[in-house]
Parts: sequence; C-alpha cells; structure tokens
Amino acid sequence: MTHTITFTLNGEQTTATVTPNHLAVDLLRDDLGKTGTHVGCDTSQCGACTLHLNGEPIKSCTLLAVQLDGTEITTIEGLAKNGDLHPMQAAFKEHHGLQCGFCTPGMIMSGIGIAQRNTTPDDATIRHELEGNICRCTGYQNIVTAIREGAKAMAEV
Repeated sequence: MTHTITFTLNGEQTTATVTPNHLAVDLLRDDLGKTGTHVGCDTSQCGACTLHLNGEPIKSCTLLAVQLDGTEITTIEGLAKNGDLHPMQAAFKEHHGLQCGFCTPGMIMSGIGIAQRNTTPDDATIRHELEGNICRCTGYQNIVTAIREGAKAMAEV
C-alpha cells in the first residue's frame, strides 16, 4: 500500500509516493536528494536530522513521510537565498561553529528555532535548548557563540 503526499520543500511544491512506514529523513535523503539532513541515531537523540516543519524545528528520523502531506518543509539546503547564506549559516562560518560538520545542519536548524523564540538568547539558554543536539567533536563553545551571533544577525534582518 502506498500514499501520495504533496508538500512544499524549500519553497517548491513536491509530490512523492511513500509507504506507511517510510521515514521523512529517508524520503528527503534517499528519494529527494536532500542529504544535508543527516541520520545519526535513528532515535531522535542526536538532532542531526533536524529540519523545519511549518517553521518549527523537528527531528525527522522518527517522523513518518506521510506526516509531511500538506506541510511546509525547510532543510539546510533551503536556507541560502540567491547565493547568500542565511544569517545563522554565516554565523556558523564566521565563528567556526563546526568541526567535522556532521552535526552542523541540525545545529543550524535548531539554532534558527532558538533565535525565532528568543532574539537575544544568552549562553545558558542556548546550551539548555541544544540538549537534544549532540556534537561528537565537542565543539559546543563555538556552536553556542555562533547561535548567539546568528540570533543577533537574524534580529537585524
């Protein structure tokens, strides 16, 4: 049994045929080529698969693809506009908020969510809100700095 779903992906109308047990992260990566959404743990513990569902950060490794029907999805690939990095992406670049880069897309997507909820988050708030995201390289200080500065830049736009 399959289901045809239609949703907006990074600003473009997208239609896909999926089985009831197909995961959103697998649809995005394997079927639609959006490989910036990473699979790290398959249990919603690491945050590498974070994307935005109707503007809110959500972990896609435990979300069924059929749940995307009628929604608006933004992945890391959909943030840059006309070749210009999103302010949070630029802050990660400027403040070296990455090491190996595996967690970076999820951290950026979560960081945008933090900034949308709080335009001037302090380090303690950022650290608390990142509890569902894991950086195995332990680059947290630069990530926290990048999110703090990214939030400032987002507020100025």
